[in-house]
Amino acid sequence: MPEQARIVIVEDTLSLARVYQDYLRADGHIVEHVVNGQAAIKRLRVNPPDVLVLDLILPDMDGRDVLRAAHQSAPECKVVVITAHGSVNVAVEAMRDGAWDFLLKPFTADKLRVTVRDALEGGTSTANSTKNENGDYAADEMYFDIIGGSDTMHDIYRIIENAAPSRATVFITGESGTGKELAAEAIHRRSERVKEPFIPLNCGAIPKDLMESEIFGHVKGAFTGAVTDREGAAHRADSGTLFLDEICEMDLDLQTKLLRFIQTGTFQKVGGSSIESVDVRFVCATNRDPLAEVRAGRFREDLYYRLHVIPLHMPPLRDRDNDILQIANFYLRRFNREEGREFERFSPEVAALFERYSWPGNIRQLQNIIRNIVVLNNGSEVAMSMVPRPVNNGTDDEHFGSATIEAPPPHPVVLNGMGDMERFWEGDPEALAFLAGSQPTREFGEHRTDQAPLMIGTDGSVDMADPQLVDVRYGGIKPLWLVEKQAIEDAIARCGGSIPRAADALGVSPSTIYRKKQAWEESNVG
Repeated sequence: MPEQARIVIVEDTLSLARVYQDYLRADGHIVEHVVNGQAAIKRLRVNPPDVLVLDLILPDMDGRDVLRAAHQSAPECKVVVITAHGSVNVAVEAMRDGAWDFLLKPFTADKLRVTVRDALEGGTSTANSTKNENGDYAADEMYFDIIGGSDTMHDIYRIIENAAPSRATVFITGESGTGKELAAEAIHRRSERVKEPFIPLNCGAIPKDLMESEIFGHVKGAFTGAVTDREGAAHRADSGTLFLDEICEMDLDLQTKLLRFIQTGTFQKVGGSSIESVDVRFVCATNRDPLAEVRAGRFREDLYYRLHVIPLHMPPLRDRDNDILQIANFYLRRFNREEGREFERFSPEVAALFERYSWPGNIRQLQNIIRNIVVLNNGSEVAMSMVPRPVNNGTDDEHFGSATIEAPPPHPVVLNGMGDMERFWEGDPEALAFLAGSQPTREFGEHRTDQAPLMIGTDGSVDMADPQLVDVRYGGIKPLWLVEKQAIEDAIARCGGSIPRAADALGVSPSTIYRKKQAWEESNVG
């Protein structure tokens, strides 16, 4: 690096130019300023500087024209581009045109000084260090907390950039694990509401009887257990962003109230009489096809069209070109730090496997696989033998083993002719049909027996079954809904009382368990 470098700043805003000059002069550089593209091109031809700090938005021309002129007439000059307009895609295009590095407004003095210093020293720029000599990603191309530099993701970034400054509602769709909440956070952080609250609310994880209170709040005494006034998400998100995740799980009756809230910006607390008014930006998401939910009558059509202003579809990981290894390397480094491991890379076989695998669980599955590898192994390279199922055999229909919570098996409750207990429920797909949501169909006591069959508990204990709940015509088989109920209750107990964890282990939505528990209570079978 020269002891006293020559730097030219191309910036049409004089106040910003003065700030940049002060930052760089503090390092002993000779810093000049020009206000437009024509002056910059002339300066490049007459006496090219060591570094050109170039704002891409200029009053007389596109800043990329200046960049191309620098590449032709002063190839030794390192160009650092500045932009706060458009998307990351603009900066990427500038890199392709020959820029050394880029800065996204707003940035700190240290960021400017470090970037210019790296350019002068000839080090590797942030954007140019994407791949190392082995083709692995050495630095991550990130948009806020979203990782990925594929063309597909740049389209996503461009939509976020254009939508963020607006008040328009954004409707995010995509499979589970694709990063829908990260996209919602990026929209908020890129908007003018960035200093205000971002309030996420999962509509599928809260019982419908409590959902209205979660959104709008309640007053003391509104219902049993409402011992104090409580502010809802709508109030907490005032001046900020309210993110409604799993919006298609919302009860139809509440959808009507939500529609009115979105249209008027006003609401009433549960049990309250006063009208409150808030300024909220709405972002919602679902892993379902919202239009199919409308056709099925599970989602209001008017609410759909009110929310579906700017659609944003998060692509599955299998459709994201080269992003898979980039994300895998990011999590490998993160989990290395967290777990004190020393992995540096994936073997070529593992890298090829990751790119070939379909990742039905998307980024969440990839993240869990990487953590499994890092926790259970150590070394400098991730080998094939370290990759757990189902990824290591390329199939999508097996569990991860130690990487996930296994669902508890159904209780074996059937006796054979000799009085011995058989576990023929295990491994039988039809026996797992209770996950489809069957309900009790007969009145209790319709088929009674004086001799109740034996039942085996999950701890191996043997009890007598309730004779009212057994059909003697089929050898003492319990109703399917009761098997389902016991399996769900056992899963909740195994997961320490956590319904979301139990739902994940059983492969169903938390709202499914909440609905079933409510149905059991209403039927007095709890």
